Amino acid sequence: MPDRNYNVLFLCTGNSARSVLAESILRKDGAGRFRSFSAGSAPKGAVHPLAIELLGRMDYPAEALRSKSWSEFAVAGAPVMDFVFTVCDNAAGEACPIWPGQPMTAHWGIEDPAAVEGSELQQLAAFTTAFRYLKNRISAFINLPLDRIDRLSLGTRLREIGAGEGASSFRGDAA
Repeated sequence: MPDRNYNVLFLCTGNSARSVLAESILRKDGAGRFRSFSAGSAPKGAVHPLAIELLGRMDYPAEALRSKSWSEFAVAGAPVMDFVFTVCDNAAGEACPIWPGQPMTAHWGIEDPAAVEGSELQQLAAFTTAFRYLKNRISAFINLPLDRIDRLSLGTRLREIGAGEGASSFRGDAA
């Protein structure tokens, strides 16, 4: 793949926590090389307040983040994705739209921090853990030699990244 800007879409069912965190992390850490987006199959309609709070605490961009449907990215005129990553098991198991341009896909599932019950401190700890796992995966991804790796090897590397620390149990095909 040539040295250029790559479009990356992170998918999760509700598009309120994990996919939004990933979008923000890549927006900052991959600035100048990657354009990041997130969406969901059944968006909640709002970004989880603890996701916004954590991004602010970690000095990551939260402006313009919103919960939206993946259908926005499957229509004419939408950015053509180079990579599509599912970050929740439900989205990985759903029938996804046909993405123009045949992007590389992988499943990077982690547990849903928004599903954690308990005190606000326990919930924030779950968001912090999700953030750390996503940041580690995104760091590994942005350091891949995308301009010098063949498609088959790249697919293997993307799946290996998704199987790293914190991986959820789902092992189906992604996106």
